[in-house]
Amino acid sequence: MYESLQNFTQSMPETLQWVAIILISAIPFVESYLGTAIGVVAGLPLFVAVPAAVIGNFVSMFVLVQIAYRARRKIKGEQPPLSPRKQKIKAMFDRFGVPGVSLLGQWVLPSQITSSLMVSFGASKNAVILWQSISILLWALGFGVLAHLGVTTLLGA
Repeated sequence: MYESLQNFTQSMPETLQWVAIILISAIPFVESYLGTAIGVVAGLPLFVAVPAAVIGNFVSMFVLVQIAYRARRKIKGEQPPLSPRKQKIKAMFDRFGVPGVSLLGQWVLPSQITSSLMVSFGASKNAVILWQSISILLWALGFGVLAHLGVTTLLGA
C-alpha cells in the first residue's frame, strides 16, 4: 500500500507532489508521520513534506472532531459498549488525559479516531484539537527526520 502511495505521489507533476502528500496524510493509519516519510522517499524536501503531511492529517482530524462533537451534543443518552480497542483508548484517556492520548494514542489507533473518541468521552473539543495538532506536528517531524536520514544514508549524500 505504501509503495502505491509513493507511486501516486511521484506520478504527480513535481510542482504538485505536495498536494498528493496532503491527500494521503488525511488517510487514517497513514497520517502525518507516514505521509512525511512517503514524501521524503518520493523526493520531496523535508521542509515541504512535513507541512503538507501536517495539513492533510490536521484537516481530517479537525473535521472528525467537529462531527464527534456535534454527535455527542445530540446523543447524550445510552452509549453502546466499547470495543476492545476503544476500551484501550478510554483507559489511556482516564489515565493520561488529552495530552497523553494525543501524544501516545497513535500507537493504538490513528489520530482521527483517537481525537473523535476523546471528544465522545467528554473531553474539551478545543483541548483535543490543540493537543492533536501538537502530536501531529511532532510525529511528522520525527518520522520526517528519520526518513531524511535514511534516504541520505542510502544515497550516500
